[in-house]
Amino acid sequence: QVQLVESGGGLVQAGGSLRLSCAASGRTFSSYAMGWFRQAPGKEREFVAFITRIGDRIYTADSVKGRFTISSDNAKNILYLQMNSLKPEDTAVYYCAARETYLSAGRYPTSTYEYDYWGQGTQVTVSS
Repeated sequence: QVQLVESGGGLVQAGGSLRLSCAASGRTFSSYAMGWFRQAPGKEREFVAFITRIGDRIYTADSVKGRFTISSDNAKNILYLQMNSLKPEDTAVYYCAARETYLSAGRYPTSTYEYDYWGQGTQVTVSS
């Protein structure tokens, strides 16, 4: 089992920045990759970014590319999402997720069913 706890959400004005953190505990050594998703009210959970445990593969959704950066500190078992130039449409609950199994080269896990563990989420609200 892997336990994930997100933090760092809050209220920010458009154009501002936030850094989300996701602390992992438990069988963290078994995780192949980590990802961030978000879910706005009335919408489906959508993929934001993905990074392998060793950092050799990163993939970011087009909607946030150039504004959001995913990174990790393996020594501390913490996943980050740096969010810059925030827009009101970025308002959502942000979730981190962990995937245990390897994914072949060229494939990126962008669907929720491709992850095994989930955090409880942290609210990000961007005001206009």
